[in-house]
Amino acid sequence: MSDTSQTRTNGRSRPEPADDGRVSARIVIPEKHPMVTLLGTADSLLRVIEQGFPAADIHVRGNEVTATGARAEVALVQRLFTEMMLVLRTGQPLTEDSVERSIAMLRSAVEDPDSPAPSQVFTANILSNRGRTIRPKTLNQQRYVDAIDKHTITFGLGPAGTGKTYLAMAKAVQALQAKEVNRIILTRPAVEAGERLGFLPGTLYEKIDPYLRPLYDALHDMMDPDSIPRLMAAGTIEVAPLAYMRGRTLNDAFIILDEAQNTSPEQIKMFLTRLGFNSRVVVTGDTTQIDLPSGTRSGLKVVQEILADVPDIHFSVLTSTDVVRHKLVGRIVDAYERWDAQQEAEETTPQAARKPAQRRGGKTTAARAPRQSHRTES
Repeated sequence: MSDTSQTRTNGRSRPEPADDGRVSARIVIPEKHPMVTLLGTADSLLRVIEQGFPAADIHVRGNEVTATGARAEVALVQRLFTEMMLVLRTGQPLTEDSVERSIAMLRSAVEDPDSPAPSQVFTANILSNRGRTIRPKTLNQQRYVDAIDKHTITFGLGPAGTGKTYLAMAKAVQALQAKEVNRIILTRPAVEAGERLGFLPGTLYEKIDPYLRPLYDALHDMMDPDSIPRLMAAGTIEVAPLAYMRGRTLNDAFIILDEAQNTSPEQIKMFLTRLGFNSRVVVTGDTTQIDLPSGTRSGLKVVQEILADVPDIHFSVLTSTDVVRHKLVGRIVDAYERWDAQQEAEETTPQAARKPAQRRGGKTTAARAPRQSHRTES
């Protein structure tokens, strides 16, 4: 690795050819950024960077970082350190997760130059409450939030843990605080895991309340808990089951329909046609976790086919890479998607591809296949 002096601009050097045909660049970190803030305690962040760029050699000496490798990889390493320093300037600490996601964003930007930079995503604050700031954590989450700002109706589709509902509720509270709307309406279909309300104990309110509890929990994260009962009593915040939306016109409101995969086509049509003037709608759901009775088609699946080309309606798709819970959640989502794809492929195998019938005792009988495990429908 060459240690020759190189032309530096804003802490970065121009990549120069190394002896083996690769390029080498030196990044000088300004003194105002202690190296531990960039590299992490016991070099924990440096290890994430090295894992993100396995084909590049990254060495640190004092306040200088040297990267050697293919030109494109070295350029991404330089860009990464620039973005990390921009985030640090805002006073936000860097974590292993944020560095890992920054690398993913920079790689995506190679194919989509118009995508926002990591420093823009990680500093795009939506809401702050009691010292806690809510902001997007992935590129797709940033696109989802931007879509909510730009469209009257936004669909947030994706697996569990991708922040679909949480970010939508943060945008709703932000709109209420900015007086862009007069009220927030949160709704869910009262269908979960195959249970029926009639078999649950308690009054109708006591039966419905557990289904809406996740929405209450999110509200408590975003607002002063003491103000929530007062706002609900005044009708400024309404949390109700989907059936209560029928026959209403919702003006000057930010309306969120959560768990929309558990609506029928008729229910989601009813909900969308409640839209009034100066209102905004966000619909969230995960079409891989449908709890409807067997034979009932999800309204969330149908609506994608019907409204895909309608202006001012946007579908944002989040994936396992946007899961912001434990890393295992993303791996679990991926594993189930692979399993579902395999099952679907087996179910759609043409009849001709199966074993031909065998003749036994003058009668035609189907060949006996090896015993297989069958997919069970929930």
